[in-house]
Amino acid sequence: MSVHWSQLPVELLEVIAKKLTVYIDYIRFRAVCSSWRSSVPNFPRHLPCQLPWLMLPKSHRRLSRCGFFSLSENKVHSLNLPEASHSKRLCGSSCGWLIILDETPVITAVNPINRAKINLPHLSSFPNVLQFNLFDIGREYTLRTRTGGVYSRNLKEMRDYFLKKVIFSSSPSSEEDCVAFAILIQTGELAFCNKGDKAWTFIENAESYSEDVIYHNGLFYAVDKSGSVVVCDVNGPSPSVSLVETPQQFGGDMQYLVSSLNELLLVTRYVDLEFEYDAGHPYMVYKTYLFEVFRLDMKGPSWVNIRSLGNQVLFLGENASLSLLASDFSGCKANCIYYTDDYSESNYDGLWGYHDLGIFNLEDCRIEQLPCYPPRLNSREQWPPPVWITPNPW
Repeated sequence: MSVHWSQLPVELLEVIAKKLTVYIDYIRFRAVCSSWRSSVPNFPRHLPCQLPWLMLPKSHRRLSRCGFFSLSENKVHSLNLPEASHSKRLCGSSCGWLIILDETPVITAVNPINRAKINLPHLSSFPNVLQFNLFDIGREYTLRTRTGGVYSRNLKEMRDYFLKKVIFSSSPSSEEDCVAFAILIQTGELAFCNKGDKAWTFIENAESYSEDVIYHNGLFYAVDKSGSVVVCDVNGPSPSVSLVETPQQFGGDMQYLVSSLNELLLVTRYVDLEFEYDAGHPYMVYKTYLFEVFRLDMKGPSWVNIRSLGNQVLFLGENASLSLLASDFSGCKANCIYYTDDYSESNYDGLWGYHDLGIFNLEDCRIEQLPCYPPRLNSREQWPPPVWITPNPW
């Protein structure tokens, strides 16, 4: 005796749904009919890490919706995200959450998929912030330098020049103990907070390792300009730091750390500065022309140059760096680095230009444009710059 597809047993539908590994397939599964939709949760928790979407700059300052380009579908999803208004700044994308700053002390993390939102400890709770006074116009923050000096910053300066990047150890809404880890721009200090903390804690003896940070095998790894790495263990009652004494890597402009198949990768980005003209006026822009990839060999320890990523694909930029297997997803190319523009004044003080993003092929060192981002869209007026974010329904 046959059974109509709309009347399949709930137990069978649950088994089928748990076999789905791509979020958009899960959405389509629930859209088949009302009985299928009611048989499985709105937001699945079994899904592995998803292929990132590219959050696109807003086409108009007043729009509350943002476009997210899906490589696998080759289409743009429009999501309501008023938190990412033109007056606000993104300072990280991690575990499917965007970290957003405004001209207030509030640090907000928002999940654009399910609209969940949390507040991290305020900017005024960092140990080097001595005072915050909203009524002291133009010098609302009083800060202490690493040498004991005192200086002031206004609301906009704190929004733009205090934090470089924030990442998470896990999704803030998961049942795991989530740790937020931050890199400060001007001082190069590292800080963290646990779920429920009211203030940030500095990590001593790790001040110069401010190029990038990644969560790898239960620990945070941070890197400096020359490729030197420190391991930060924040699991105990007080943070501890250990140095991985590798030979220095000179010549690169930016460094990234990537957790990949239980190995730690160092990716060095090389950037050229060029003159371009807009309405007859010259200005300097920066363009990526090369990436090099190294694998950490703990026997040295040393960085070993690797010529091929094999089936892996990397996603770099303002996001927490990500490595995936290209064969698990359609729409992405193996042995390639998908990169976005994460320029900050700590790399090139005072320079700015068109968004610097593309796909770097490690085999032939060629760069191609992202399909959703042809050169004509590389406008300096579009804000915020594009950023990778992994769609995470929980």
